[in-house]
Amino acid sequence: MKRLCRIPAMAIIAIAALLGSHPSNARAEDALKRQASWERYDAATMAKMLRSALDEIGVVPDQMDRIADRFLSSIESDDADPLDAYVAATSPMVPVVDEVVSTTSMNASLAAASTDPSTPTYGAIESLPKSMRMTLRTWLGRELVRARMYDEALPVIAEVDATESIDPAAALYYRGACYHALMMKTESLADLRRLLELQDDVPVRFTRTAQLMVADIKGLEEDSLDEISRLMTDVTRRLDLGRASETVEKQEQKIIDKLTKLIEKIEKQQQQQQQQMQQQSGGSPSGGQDQGNPMQDSNIAGGGGNGDVDRKGIDPKDGWGNLPPAERNQALQQISRDLPTHYREAIEAYFRKLATDGS
Repeated sequence: MKRLCRIPAMAIIAIAALLGSHPSNARAEDALKRQASWERYDAATMAKMLRSALDEIGVVPDQMDRIADRFLSSIESDDADPLDAYVAATSPMVPVVDEVVSTTSMNASLAAASTDPSTPTYGAIESLPKSMRMTLRTWLGRELVRARMYDEALPVIAEVDATESIDPAAALYYRGACYHALMMKTESLADLRRLLELQDDVPVRFTRTAQLMVADIKGLEEDSLDEISRLMTDVTRRLDLGRASETVEKQEQKIIDKLTKLIEKIEKQQQQQQQQMQQQSGGSPSGGQDQGNPMQDSNIAGGGGNGDVDRKGIDPKDGWGNLPPAERNQALQQISRDLPTHYREAIEAYFRKLATDGS
């Protein structure tokens, strides 16, 4: 008789506790296999990362102890934000951190330029230990996103390795929000879904907002009215920030092109529906009507022409947002006649904004 391999009783108890005895608990086993791609650090781990970075740039042990103690005290006693506590602790010892923080308080856009490879500050930032560099970029990217400077924030935070920043959740959240605002659907979903891998360990404000952003952008389709509305919102944001640049003009032209394309698509669908109705009612292809049989109000009249009209060129300099009130209202009614109320309001607000800025 073959000997059976005996498994220690304690091992059996441990396995049973881990997996459970009911088949429904197989989901727990699957969850264990799906490891999150990042982890959230506690205050002690953050302080350890800070000490390691300070040691790498040559800070003496006594100073490291004082800086790490201040950092821990800010988080544990004062409930400070980890990123704010980090830059506050390192600014006195690291000149480039102090420069970036000071510049951000005066001119966030100028601070964003410090990460451009053509600037002297870029070299100083890149020479920092990796965890310090990633944390500084996360902090600066957060400040820019909060100021709605998404274009400036993107190059700052795009290449951040979230696991090397002391606050990975903030890195993923603010970068995902930046991508979301710029309608970079794939990139936004990647960061926000990665953030939600540990949603129980993430601040509630991050989790709730990330879930809303995922639900909001995952259905975004190119050339849809939803996309056009977002483009209008983006142009309004840029104008609010005083960005009357070539980029804004390109965005405005993109909106015109997409609206034109959408209107042409709707007109084509209407023509097809009319043709189908004519065929079903037995009407002639030309839409002609018997002279002795007057047309009823409920019938669709057929046109004799081919529907082609002369296209008018639109010069961006002609003030296309500055139509007289009566003509503007008529045009808006034609564009938004069959649209939901919130889209119609967005379109009207957008053109009013352009008219105000152009006057």
